[in-house]
Amino acid sequence: MFVRLKRNLQVKTSKLEDKNFDYKEKIDQSFGKIVCAYANTDDGRIIVGVSKNGEIVGATQKDEEKATNIMENCKPSVKFNSKWEKRDGKNILVIDIPKSNRTHTWKGVAYKRSGSSSMPMNVDEIVELSRRRGDIRFDEEICRGASLEEIDSEKIRWFLRTANLKRDYPIDDGTPTEDVLMYLNLLQNEKFTNAAILLFGKNPQRFHLQAEAKCIHLHSSEIEKPFESYQIYKSNIFDQVDNAVGFILDRLIKPVIPVPGKIATERPYEIPEFVIREAIVNAIAHRDYYSTGSVQVMVFSDRIEIWNPGELPLGLTLEALKKPHPSLPRNKLIAECFHLSGYIEKAGSGIIEMIKQCKEKGLPEPEFEEKMGCFVITIYRSIMTDKYLDSLGLNERQKKAVKYIEKHSRITRAEYEKLCFVSERTANRELSDLVDKKVIEQKKKGPETHYIVSRRDMARYGEIH
Repeated sequence: MFVRLKRNLQVKTSKLEDKNFDYKEKIDQSFGKIVCAYANTDDGRIIVGVSKNGEIVGATQKDEEKATNIMENCKPSVKFNSKWEKRDGKNILVIDIPKSNRTHTWKGVAYKRSGSSSMPMNVDEIVELSRRRGDIRFDEEICRGASLEEIDSEKIRWFLRTANLKRDYPIDDGTPTEDVLMYLNLLQNEKFTNAAILLFGKNPQRFHLQAEAKCIHLHSSEIEKPFESYQIYKSNIFDQVDNAVGFILDRLIKPVIPVPGKIATERPYEIPEFVIREAIVNAIAHRDYYSTGSVQVMVFSDRIEIWNPGELPLGLTLEALKKPHPSLPRNKLIAECFHLSGYIEKAGSGIIEMIKQCKEKGLPEPEFEEKMGCFVITIYRSIMTDKYLDSLGLNERQKKAVKYIEKHSRITRAEYEKLCFVSERTANRELSDLVDKKVIEQKKKGPETHYIVSRRDMARYGEIH
């Protein structure tokens, strides 16, 4: 239930303040706690000139001056938008505080919003917030105990040759290792950063056990043992990218597609190689290395899932990923070296290109999710996803048959009967329905009759039965 304070300003009668609203009769020192809490936690609105019980008492120019002074004296200063409104013949001041990408304090204390209260944050909360907002970066921190002996000089030489070829990087590959690391900002006060070890370490896992990529190949669309294969890559992160990409590509279908008028044939991967590489590079370059989790790659019969620890940077949403957006790397030093070596572009365009290439291949858009503290990319190997099949009104037996064809390339009526435990009549009816809906096609007649995926998905198989 609400009572209206004229026009569009509403106040709850049961609880005047909540997580995103606060009412101040006048400006006092508690105002600094509130604005910092909003900036640190979420967007908030403060109405100055309204009492706790909802009575409009009005605000003055002096209130605005006090509020501005307090917000400018938070560390760092808090951004805001304000406007004057007229209510019951009195002026009220409406102040909007947007969520910030910095950690703000008032008189040396950081605050968060908890319900309708502004509460001090503990040390762990401050550190976690600072990490998420980029005030503290794992790759910039010093790797304790690391020495020059930990650096792979050959990997440094490879990097310089590659960076010169890809980006015209002017540092000669004969430059001393320590000088190279200094130029790349990977050496701070003669101490090696975490980025230096992750990028060029001989054994990065000696210092960072979490810096690994687990790759699993499964024989179905579910996580079931035994796995077809399982590899854990523990090298420097350049090699991790190459190994993980190779693991996936080795397990993708590479159909033979005849080219009219030519003896040679094309053998493109069922999923564009760029899409796979971009997903892996993003997972390893932009993951949260503070997490103890690993990057995990799972190759299913119908899709590929890539999980990396850490959620999106503050200010970037799942929807924004699909539109032009700025590059907001969590690990700036790593991102810079990946850029120089041609692994990333640092333009925020990679995911848009992934979507484009999947569509051009006739595949569904990749899916992007945040769950269980991870960022997850799902890349489908066929248009025949559960979502698509559901949209056609197929029953569970028909969907099971489509999955069977996905794995075995074809199905007969007898195989359908056995797979779905149905009669010959039911099998014929349901297969005909799949043909009518252009999910599958019938090939040949009589005893040799069998069914394959529709021609619009034939590029995946590359042959005509």
